[in-house]
Amino acid sequence: MADTNSPIVIDGDGHIAGRLCSNISKMLLNGQRVVIINAEKILISGSRKNIFLENTKRLEIGSIVNPKHGPFHPRRPDTYITKMIRGMLPRKKTTGIQAKKRLRVYISVPAEYEKIQSISVKNAKATKSLSYYTTIGELSSSTMGWKNQLEIKKI
Repeated sequence: MADTNSPIVIDGDGHIAGRLCSNISKMLLNGQRVVIINAEKILISGSRKNIFLENTKRLEIGSIVNPKHGPFHPRRPDTYITKMIRGMLPRKKTTGIQAKKRLRVYISVPAEYEKIQSISVKNAKATKSLSYYTTIGELSSSTMGWKNQLEIKKI
């Protein structure tokens, strides 16, 4: 088991979502605490058109009986990443439940993590130009109706 007192802080800026989430799920299952900052800057690969189309179709899926029964779709970047990581962990085993409790995902950088050195996952970094990718912040704000409260406060 790793040192569980000090969390590993990962800056999500410039990382590809699927690769980053798979690496983080392995860290969590090994007993490490992980904090992800800048969740809105994590990248999704693929064509923009298909990404937006898939997510708008996913939002249309609902319960036949009553919408209050779900499924509930994440609309904020931090919950989007949390759900991606949750899908890579065992859901009903105690190892997966405990691993999910060791995860924290934040939009931008909270004050408590500003001075802590953040790391990047080398095999999850984007290799192509950033124009080939879409950020989760763009996806959430344009298709899912998320409004970045940090930008609203600055105006």
